[in-house]
Parts: sequence; C-alpha cells; structure tokens
Amino acid sequence: MGEGQGNIMVAIALFGWIPLVMLLFRKLEARLAVTVAFVGGWMFLPVAGFKVQGLPAYNKMTATCIVILFWAWKFDRERFRAFNFSQADIPMLLWCIAPFFASLFNDLGVYDGLSQTMYQSITWGVPYYIARVYYGDGAGLKLLATAIFIGAVIYIPFCWFELIMSPQLHRLTYGFHQHNFLQTLRDGGGFRPMVFMDHGLMTSMWMVLGVFLGTWMYYTGELPEKILSVPSRYLLLVLILTTFAMKSVGAIILLLIGLSVIYLSNRMKTVVLLLVMLLVPPLYVYTRTTGIWDGTNLSGYVAEKFSPTRAQSLQFRFDNETMLINKALQGTFFGWGGFGRSRVYDERGKDLSVTDGLWIITLGQNGRFGLMAMIIAIQTPVILFFLRFKPGRWNEKNRAVPAVMAIFLAIYMIDNLLNAMINPIYMLFSGGLTGLALGAHQEETEDSAEEAKGIATTGIPATRFITEPCMAPSRFIS
Repeated sequence: MGEGQGNIMVAIALFGWIPLVMLLFRKLEARLAVTVAFVGGWMFLPVAGFKVQGLPAYNKMTATCIVILFWAWKFDRERFRAFNFSQADIPMLLWCIAPFFASLFNDLGVYDGLSQTMYQSITWGVPYYIARVYYGDGAGLKLLATAIFIGAVIYIPFCWFELIMSPQLHRLTYGFHQHNFLQTLRDGGGFRPMVFMDHGLMTSMWMVLGVFLGTWMYYTGELPEKILSVPSRYLLLVLILTTFAMKSVGAIILLLIGLSVIYLSNRMKTVVLLLVMLLVPPLYVYTRTTGIWDGTNLSGYVAEKFSPTRAQSLQFRFDNETMLINKALQGTFFGWGGFGRSRVYDERGKDLSVTDGLWIITLGQNGRFGLMAMIIAIQTPVILFFLRFKPGRWNEKNRAVPAVMAIFLAIYMIDNLLNAMINPIYMLFSGGLTGLALGAHQEETEDSAEEAKGIATTGIPATRFITEPCMAPSRFIS
C-alpha cells in the first residue's frame, strides 16, 4: 500500500471520506450507513495513505474502519453502550494483542508493541467489533450480503474494462498502479483486473464472494427479485461469467468448493465437509512446521498433469516457506516482531525472502502464539455457527446468508495458506456470526412471538436503496 503516492485525488478521496461517511449517517439508518460505507469504501478508496506521526498511517484500511467507527459511535452510541463482551470474543482479542507480546519479548519496546497492536486492532478488531454491534442477527447479515452482491455487480463493468484495456483504473483515477503490473498478466494472454483493490487476487475473491452469496441467496429465495429494475437472476449470471473471465483459477476453485460444501451439507444434513475445511489449515501448518511434508509430491503432480510452469512456481513457494519456517522457529514463542526481523538474509544483508501466505508471515512476526490466535479467531465464529444451527436449516430464511459467510470464513483461512489478502469485510462476517450464535436463542424466541402475532421480523428499515421482501418494493430493489 503506497504512502505519499498518487495525485490530488488520493487526498480528496481519503479526506473527503470523513464528511461523506458523516452524511451517510445523517441520511440513512445507522446499520444501512455502516453497510454502505464499508462496502463502498473498500471498493473505491485508493490503495494509498498518509503517514501520521505517532499513529498508524491514514490509508484505505484505517479510513474504512476508524472513520466508520467514529461516526457510528457519534450517531448511534446507545447501541455501542449496550454491547456485552463475551468469552467468544477472547480469540479475536488475543489475535489483536499478539504484536504487543512479540515486541515485548524481542526487546523492541512498549511503544512499538502498542503501535503494532493498534494497527492490528484497526485491521481486524474494529470491523469485528462493529459487526458484533450491528450484524448480530439474520436481518443484519442479509443486508450486508445484499450490499456485497450489489457491490460485485457494480464492479462488473470496471472488471471488463480492465480485462480488455489492462488494469488502469487506479492509475487513471489516483495517479499510480497499486501493485506490480506484471502480476496482472495471465498465462495465455489477457489481464487480471485489480480495479481499486490492493491486488488482482483480492478483486477476484471479491467477485467470488459476490457469486457465492448471490447463488445461494437465489437458490434459497433470499435474493431480491430485481435490482434497478433488472431481474437479479440476470445480474447473477453476468456476475458469474465475469468472475470466470478473470481467470483466477485458485479463487474459482475455492468458489466451487464452497458451493459444493454448502449444498451437500444442507442436503445431507451433516457438518463433516465443513469440519474437513476447518481442519485443512491446522493440518497444513503442522505438517509444514514439523517437516513431515515438503510439497514436492504435489508440485510433481501439478507438473505432470497441468503445467510445469505452475509446478515450478508452487515448488518455489514451498522452498521459501521452508526457509521462513526454519527462521521463525528460531525465534521466541511470540515471534520475531516487526522491522523485517523474521525474514531471511544472506551474509551481505540481501533479503532472500518471498512471503506469500498470511500464515507464514504471522508465524514469523507473531510466532506460534500469533498463528494459533489467528486461526482460532477466524474459525471460532464458524464453529459457533454450526453448533447452533444444523446444516439442514442452512436454506431457511435468516440462516442461508450466515451459512455462506461461515463457509466463506473457512475458505478464507485456507486462502491464507496461499495468499495474504486482508479484507475487513471478512471480519464483519466473523463478528456478525459470533453475535448471531450468541443471541440465537433470544432471536428465535422473538421470531416465534412475532410470527404468532402475524407481523414481520424487524431489522432493516425500508429505504429507496434496500428493502426486505416483506416491505413495499422500491424503484431500486424489489
């Protein structure tokens, strides 16, 4: 993420974001304002930032999370005061403070520890906390899912522009490429769009998420019938075609796995497939850190069945992981901390490291403690969800969307073995699912009482942007 790069539009976007979010809270109901701000901010703010003395840089991540938290507290503080900390929140808390222990045990100082902890809390803890406040019920999560689907649909023309013209939108708007342009080139020709996100992989996962949510919502009858007077099924079809056109094989494989798991789990009424997904990351970490598996058989299979080039790239990744694992295990239980201390250098000081997966970055910087905390923090909401809601109900109202989000979090942790694409939207899922699971009994009781009275469940107010199926249709969504 570039700091101090770009043209005047970077400053206009990032600093204009502050009053824009305030305007959203003035004009919209608080939960809708939070939803629009998170989705819109992450889709369109520049991948750039400004250094602030003594504080984390003011960039896309901090602007999205902190500005929304500030105005949400300003306009809706009673809802925050009603928040109750739960034991289920402890894993996220431990993950947020992991950098503090790393700094402390490496003699980097309390100030460095607090600084690193603050940024980690902004990146992970703040969206989780906001979701615990606003998305702890089925209606809230459905609102978020609908907004993400609409956001992915909005991205369709931008993706096609970059598929044809190459990734140029961020440069044309903000004055610079947000990532190495060469990584957007695809085997066999063509480009992988980045639009306004950090990397083409992140954009691909965003579109995959839109397809995943849209497909299951359509299958379960939760997707609005029309958006901007266009039947949603047509929008979903175009979204699917666009996502496949982006040629991000890994993301598409994860999408197909996710759809298969949710469909089969629902039909077979079993959580076995989801449990397998949850076990993949810790098993991978265990086999790699203990040296039981070095990946050569997998890269050999890829070379034989698919592409020698891909196999070479895969083995290069495994070799770098092995080098970084050895360095990480030489450090403390809490890792090496920051300042590149977890990386590998030759005798002349040249950096030999190539880090890809978030798991290996975390193992190096925050040690075994941080890695365990991250995995548990991401997977705990998934476990809470399937313990509370049986798979046979994953196609029901107010359960279909949370089921997709739970499976997507499991997918995201698997993706973290390969990539390091941090997106605060995913932590909205995490906080929302935790709140949903903790309040499920009360919500079900209230739903039953309301159904007995013959009234609809509450949660999303009717607006001209988003409506519930039970509400009067609007000129945007019906």
